[in-house]
Amino acid sequence: MTQAATDVLALAREQVLERGEGLSRDQVLEVLQLSDDHLEDLLALAHEVRMKWCGPEVEVEGIISLKTGGCPEDCHFCSQSGLFASPVRSAWLDIPSLVEAAKQTAKSGATEFCIVAAVRGPDERLLAQVAAGIEAIRNEVDIQIACSLGMLTQEQVDRLKEMGVHRYNHNLETAQSYFPNVVTTHSWEERWGTLEMVREAGMEVCCGGILGMGETLEQRAEFAANLAELDPHEVPLNFLNPRPGTPFGDLEVLPASEALKAVAAFRLALPRTMLRFAGGREITLGDLGAKQGILGGINAVIVGNYLTTLGRPAEADLELLEDLQMPIKALNASL
Repeated sequence: MTQAATDVLALAREQVLERGEGLSRDQVLEVLQLSDDHLEDLLALAHEVRMKWCGPEVEVEGIISLKTGGCPEDCHFCSQSGLFASPVRSAWLDIPSLVEAAKQTAKSGATEFCIVAAVRGPDERLLAQVAAGIEAIRNEVDIQIACSLGMLTQEQVDRLKEMGVHRYNHNLETAQSYFPNVVTTHSWEERWGTLEMVREAGMEVCCGGILGMGETLEQRAEFAANLAELDPHEVPLNFLNPRPGTPFGDLEVLPASEALKAVAAFRLALPRTMLRFAGGREITLGDLGAKQGILGGINAVIVGNYLTTLGRPAEADLELLEDLQMPIKALNASL
């Protein structure tokens, strides 16, 4: 191992593993710049950090799209934008289908069920559908309910809190400096404002993004620092799965080693945060990479399919967790 690699990993061990203090932006960049020769040592350290500061439990979540397609925003990675020649058509899910999806999610052992809508922010019709869906789910399924409905007003935050939504997802997507290259129809600061209101209302904050959208390593380190400043309860890490018809449709998939280095680096920046494997991990990492990630800092997974792409079968993830002797977080442990 080179002296520089030895130095940064030794520093991370002392600062993060021993003291529980996350790496700074510049330190994260040093980790991201490590050669692939050091990947195994880096992942092992990230796993130690996860085990010490988060424990062995893994939170399992399922997601469902209540309102798909037809979004007015121009997020360049997303085939649900109504502005692109994308294959996703606009559709609404009815309440019985929503309840059935929650039941199937709970059967997998998941404790978290996230209702997602492709919108800039919720209108009255959507909020009414969410309220009816949450009530119907609560009548039949014992599961935590989260939502991801875009940017919110203070009144909407308060209403979701009253509905019993305990966690709200709103991704910053990428570093503040790179965001204008990803979205032009709203600002990074608007997203940040929603997240602050969610936190102040007492809901858990879920905020992550997508890696591999053309950002530099410096911007990836900046993004980790942005998230550390926000200090969310959960960070979902997605990897770009280029969608036909979108502006990012021709980008190359992130190399697996680069993706795994990012997983470890984000763990070292956020030692106590729930770090969740989300979309794109199948195409980016494959089956072996999923195991490496869970042994390299990840302590939460989305099981089943994503919003517009297919995921690994839930059974495959659950079997992997069992093989690794990683217990699924119980519902009463997440209350």
